[in-house]
Amino acid sequence: MTKVKLKPKWVDHSILTVDITRISCKDQTLLFVAAQQRDKKGALEYINSYKPQTEGQQLRILLHGPVGAGKSSFINSVQSVLKDKMCTPALAANTTQGCFTKQYSTYDIQKENPETSYPFVFNDTRGLSQHKSGLADDVKLALRGHVKDGYTFNPESKLSEGNEFYNKSPTVNDKVHVLVCIVPADTLFSMSDETVKKIRDIRLEASRLGIPQVAVLTRVEEACPEIKRDLKNVYRSINLKDKMEKFSVDVGIPMNCIFPVKNYHEEIDLSDDTDALILSALRRIIDYGEDFINRKTV
Repeated sequence: MTKVKLKPKWVDHSILTVDITRISCKDQTLLFVAAQQRDKKGALEYINSYKPQTEGQQLRILLHGPVGAGKSSFINSVQSVLKDKMCTPALAANTTQGCFTKQYSTYDIQKENPETSYPFVFNDTRGLSQHKSGLADDVKLALRGHVKDGYTFNPESKLSEGNEFYNKSPTVNDKVHVLVCIVPADTLFSMSDETVKKIRDIRLEASRLGIPQVAVLTRVEEACPEIKRDLKNVYRSINLKDKMEKFSVDVGIPMNCIFPVKNYHEEIDLSDDTDALILSALRRIIDYGEDFINRKTV
């Protein structure tokens, strides 16, 4: 039995290592690829100790994506991992119930000391509709910090400057520092052209503003039977890789900025494998946001 180290091209090399074990059996060589988290503890320590270089700075992470993609569930999952217990601060619906989030909401995550919070916040948005343009326009306004917390989205029209929820003078902390597109891996190929176009247009607007963009693929366990059997197979699934590559081409987000995750939604206990995926995505989101903030302050 021999072991060699391999770093697959389509995963985050700084987080993962892959062991290939070659086993001879009845004149046939079987290759088993077992992806292992390299440093879950290190990622958690990094996030727990993260502090923006700029005093008083708050990293704002804006989530957007199609209806039922799991945006609220991702926020809940992040909080669950960081608190080491199941949490549901952002109300989430079953994926069959359609759009659940109606308002522009800000979520911060408290640390062990109730008086302190992590220096980053999430903004949840209503799921993009195939035929309505108002939501995409509102997301673009949110990028610039013009949308106030509590605004109720109107799929028919965008937020107007005369509305009480329009922020005419956004501060640096009001503006978005990382744009995260949440998309479901299991229905990626069936996503409408109109929805893909809206995602691409929002990404292009973020690019014009210099805001970094990443994508989080949810429901990976539903996208491939092998992943559902063992979440570690997320790193060897050709099926999932094909989906990631297609999405990358369709919207223009590089492969190394697309992160597969499994949200917590029906579990009652945490899982190391699930935690590792969530922490990997969150750490990179924080890194990209911190880089953006530092560039703006130079």
